[in-house]
Amino acid sequence: MKKLLIAILAILTFSVHQSNAQSVFDQVNDPYFGESCTSIMVGKKASTDGSVITSHTCDGRYRTWLDIEKGQKFEKDTTLEIYKGSLKTETAWDRRNMKVVGAIPQAKETYAYLNTAYPCLNEKQLAIGESTIVGPKELVNDEGMFLIEELERVALQRCTTARGAIELIGKLIKEYGYGDWGECITIADKKEVWQLEIFGEGPDKIGGVWAAQRIPDDHIGVSANISRIGVIEKNNKDYFMYSENVFSVAKELERWDGNEEFKFWKAYGKVEKPFKIREFFIMNALAPSLKLDFEADELPFSVKPDQKVSVRDVIALYRETYEGTKYDMTQNLNVVRKKYNKEKEEIGVDTIKALNANPWPNGDNRKLYNYLKDESVEYQRTVAVSWCSYSHIIQLRDWLPDEIGGRAWFSFDNPGQSPRIPIYCGTTELPESFQYCGQQRYREDAAIWQYRKANKLATLQWQSTREGMMEEVAYFEEKGFTELPKLEVQIQKLLKEGKTKEAKVLLNKYTRDFTGATMLRWKELENEYWGKFGLGF
Repeated sequence: MKKLLIAILAILTFSVHQSNAQSVFDQVNDPYFGESCTSIMVGKKASTDGSVITSHTCDGRYRTWLDIEKGQKFEKDTTLEIYKGSLKTETAWDRRNMKVVGAIPQAKETYAYLNTAYPCLNEKQLAIGESTIVGPKELVNDEGMFLIEELERVALQRCTTARGAIELIGKLIKEYGYGDWGECITIADKKEVWQLEIFGEGPDKIGGVWAAQRIPDDHIGVSANISRIGVIEKNNKDYFMYSENVFSVAKELERWDGNEEFKFWKAYGKVEKPFKIREFFIMNALAPSLKLDFEADELPFSVKPDQKVSVRDVIALYRETYEGTKYDMTQNLNVVRKKYNKEKEEIGVDTIKALNANPWPNGDNRKLYNYLKDESVEYQRTVAVSWCSYSHIIQLRDWLPDEIGGRAWFSFDNPGQSPRIPIYCGTTELPESFQYCGQQRYREDAAIWQYRKANKLATLQWQSTREGMMEEVAYFEEKGFTELPKLEVQIQKLLKEGKTKEAKVLLNKYTRDFTGATMLRWKELENEYWGKFGLGF
């Protein structure tokens, strides 16, 4: 019976997941298209410990398998195949629906990198976040060789700095063409973080247009599916990089008249203004003294936070659902409960939050609530969403060896519910369950389902499960931040002794053991929630 219930839950979960996120992959005109990822950036002087931070939520039905792609050395005249279709595969060896679209000369040597759906971190502390910014259809050229995930892969294989990665990506786009919708990638190294926005230049042009702007070291930035780069300061090369055709293409396509002030987001972004709720909420949360206005025509590209930002602050922002604010989608989901005295006599009523009220209602639930009472739920795009495949917050630290200087705080499924697992630059192996994607179907061997089952069950009575689940999330967060400094001391000692292999084995074991502990606890939560159903939960 329990297996049947789990199977039913899997089907329901996947259908809800699809209903929320299907448009990210299939229907350009659906309102969810482009509402797929959030990236928060922190400059080294804006962070509490001097680290540079970039991040990413992969929101949608993308692959959830990940592995460590090893660095290699190559002979002369070797080529690298470029693919389309890698975002939906079920394993690293699954080649269904993948297509080789071309090849480029291979580098003499490549670096190891963390191979997520959107590749994110290499062994040299180069990290990349991603956020689709869509743009107008008229800019898209399907014949361009490179999709954004392949540009990220090549950059991580070959580059050690953010500026070097931007330069390489610009060259690849110019020579081989960009074949994707508008994309932003937030590229960070040990010193600085940049926001790079890329578009095609029309269906008849093999190439692309792009601009990159650096987040000042004492600022934070946000990219959340909207082009945000504004005026390009041509003579400020320390903060701006851009394609040589960025102005001419805008003129040719009549997206800029050549007279008014040129703003990149206005020319290419297909948006009324360069921000929505997520950019506003995050910036306002970190810099409330600026008194940013959600009704403004434009927000600053980046802001200086009122207080320095820790990586734990960023982790907390990725759990954000705007609870307690006017954007809270549960604020009107209340029920009346009768009150009784000791003699079980009715003495009045209380208005309380409905136990099933949760900040991730799917479309049908929102329609039902609003049918019963108009304007019960006004949809808001929260930072944490139930249709997230995975997310990571990456911090880069130049005072430590690369093996431990860069670390990703990684989670599967809803970032508002799941624990985060530390993965270092020096990690060379991941747990076996990370090798399988759980987005195509329910499968026990896929890591994501070890968290998703408890997460989805918890939302059915979120007002009663939330406190306990958040205690577990907090426990593992504290566990990581307490244990990792000690681990890093051990790793540094091994590296100084020349025991690099032993150091990496220790990193592998820590990630494996930490993962195992979180999976075990989430399995216990799953069983606990099933048990409550038997009591009329």
